[in-house]
Amino acid sequence: LRGVSHTLAAHDLGTEYLNTGNRPLPSLAFPGYGAVVMKELPGKPDLPHFIAVPNTPQSGGYLGPAFGPLRTGSTPRIGQRFTIRGLDLERGLTLEDVQRNQDLLGRFDAAFSQAHQSDPLAQGMDEFNERAFAMISSDKARQAFDLSQESPAINSLFGDDPFSASCLLATRLIEAGVRFVTVSSGGWDTHADNFTQLKTKLLPPFDAGLSGLLNALSAKGLMDTTCVFVTGEFGRTPKINQRTAEGGRDHYPRAMFCLLAGGGIRGGQVIGETDDTASEPLTDAITPDDVAASFYHTLGIDPTREYHTPSGRPVM
Repeated sequence: LRGVSHTLAAHDLGTEYLNTGNRPLPSLAFPGYGAVVMKELPGKPDLPHFIAVPNTPQSGGYLGPAFGPLRTGSTPRIGQRFTIRGLDLERGLTLEDVQRNQDLLGRFDAAFSQAHQSDPLAQGMDEFNERAFAMISSDKARQAFDLSQESPAINSLFGDDPFSASCLLATRLIEAGVRFVTVSSGGWDTHADNFTQLKTKLLPPFDAGLSGLLNALSAKGLMDTTCVFVTGEFGRTPKINQRTAEGGRDHYPRAMFCLLAGGGIRGGQVIGETDDTASEPLTDAITPDDVAASFYHTLGIDPTREYHTPSGRPVM
C-alpha cells in the first residue's frame, strides 16, 4: 500500500496510530491489533493468544491487562531452544510447586472476593495468571518455542541474524496455534548516514527475515490462513538533509507504505501512488484507519463493531 498518509511525526504517536488503527487520544488508550484479535478470536487455552518477539508497543488498552501480550523480552537463535522467563520451570521449580502457589492465590481471591470482583484490573490479572499456569503446564507451549526442533530445510530459508530467528519463531508459534504474533525490528531512525545504514545494517536482515517468514509460512501450508501486516510508524523525508557527508532522512508521515500478505489478501498488487517527488499521495490518501479496517476485515473481524470502555464510552 503506497501513499499511506497521516500527520503524526513523533515516534510514539505514529507508532500508536499504526499499531491500533486509531488516531491517538490523550484521554483513551486504544487496544492494539493483538488485543482485539484475542477478544474476537480466542485461541487454545494452553497457548498464549498474543506473543511479542521481543517486545511490542501494543497493549490491551481500555480492554484491560487480560488482553495484553506475552513479551519474550529477548530474541531467539536458530537451532537453539528458546527459554522464556515465566514459561519455563527453572532452579528446581516443579509443577507441584506452581500448583501450590495457584491454590494459595485462590484462597486469597476467595477471602477478598468482594473487592476483587469490583476491580477490573484484578480480574484481568487473574485471567493473565490462569493462562500463564496453563502454558507452564503445557508441553505444546514449550515445544512451540523450541527452535532446535525446526527442520534444516525451514532453517535454511532464513538468515543468521536475530530478526530472522524471531521470524522463524513466529512461524512456529502460528503453526502451534498462537493467534497473533508481533516481531519487531528497530533502529530505522536514519537522520544521518541513511544510505549506508540501509545498505549494510538495516535492509539485509529485514529482507532475510521477512522473505523467510513468507516462504516458511508457505512451506508449512499456513500462508492461506495467516495474514501478515508489515508497517513502521511513518516514512522518511523525500529531501536529503546534510547533517553528515552522506546525508540523512527525517520523519515524514505524509507518505509511507504498509505491506499486507497472506490469507485473504490478493497478492501481486500495488495499491496507491505518490506524486513524482514522493511527497504526497497522488490521489486519495490511504489512512492508517483504512489499513486497519482492511486488516480486520481480512481476519473476519467487523471493523465497525462497537466496544465500550470501562466508563461506558462507546468506541468503534
